[in-house]
Amino acid sequence: MSYIDGFVVPVPAGNKEAYLKASRKMTAICKRYGAIRMVECWGDDVPDGKVTDFKRAVDAKDGETVVFSWIEWPSKEVRDKGSKAMMEDPEMKDMDMPFDGKRMIYGGFATLLDTAA
Repeated sequence: MSYIDGFVVPVPAGNKEAYLKASRKMTAICKRYGAIRMVECWGDDVPDGKVTDFKRAVDAKDGETVVFSWIEWPSKEVRDKGSKAMMEDPEMKDMDMPFDGKRMIYGGFATLLDTAA
C-alpha cells in the first residue's frame, strides 16, 4: 500500500495564488523523486471546535485559511529516499513559501485502508 505525507498549514487568504504556484513547483519536485500524486485542499468549511480544531492546530490568525494537503508515495522506502533527495535539491532552497512554515504541522502515515485500491 502507498505511504502518505500529510500537512496542515495556515495560509494568508490573499496568498492563495502564490500558494498554488508554489504547490505546482513542489509537485514537480516530488514527482521527480517518486511521488505518485499531491493533493492541495483550500479550507472551505473549517469549523471551530470546542476542544481542538484545524485552526488551533496551526495557530491560524484572522485572514488566514487552513490548507490540508498530502503527498502519496508508492511506499515508505520511496518516500524516505525521495524526501532525502528533495532536501538536497537546490531548487528546494530557492522555494518561496507564501505562509509561516513554523506553524505547519506534518507527518508520515502508513495506509490503513484505501477504498480506491
